[in-house]
Amino acid sequence: MNRHRTAALAVAGLLAADALLHVYWATGRTWPAADPASLSRAVLNAEVPFTPPVALPLAALLFSGSALVLARGGLLDGAARRLPTVALRWGPRAVAAGLLARGLAGLLWATGVGVDTGSAFYRLNLAFYTPLCLAAAAAALAVARTGADG
Repeated sequence: MNRHRTAALAVAGLLAADALLHVYWATGRTWPAADPASLSRAVLNAEVPFTPPVALPLAALLFSGSALVLARGGLLDGAARRLPTVALRWGPRAVAAGLLARGLAGLLWATGVGVDTGSAFYRLNLAFYTPLCLAAAAAALAVARTGADG
């Protein structure tokens, strides 16, 4: 498997896993947190409800981004043939931009701006959220740049 397909699988897997978590949270469950408020503070650094009207559209967006990256990476050839060229070209770039924006915000939070440095969010942001977003942004951009129109 070439490196662009591997990158597509990695980004799509991350987005799909995140989407599945949002679907799970939309059911009212709060794992790995004890309650909805703790979950929200750990994931978002704010109290936002993980209700279906909030979580399910985000899950749909994450699943769509995952599919676009897979299609651009040559792993969903049937879907790629049916998608408009503009979606294949700009979808993965939009995924990369979104991940980069979250990663850059995470770098700001890592300095302690706007976040309690003793919070679960701060630790999770440093250990997981920011590094994963920055790495996935680079991988998504690499996938987006594949092909003749890249």
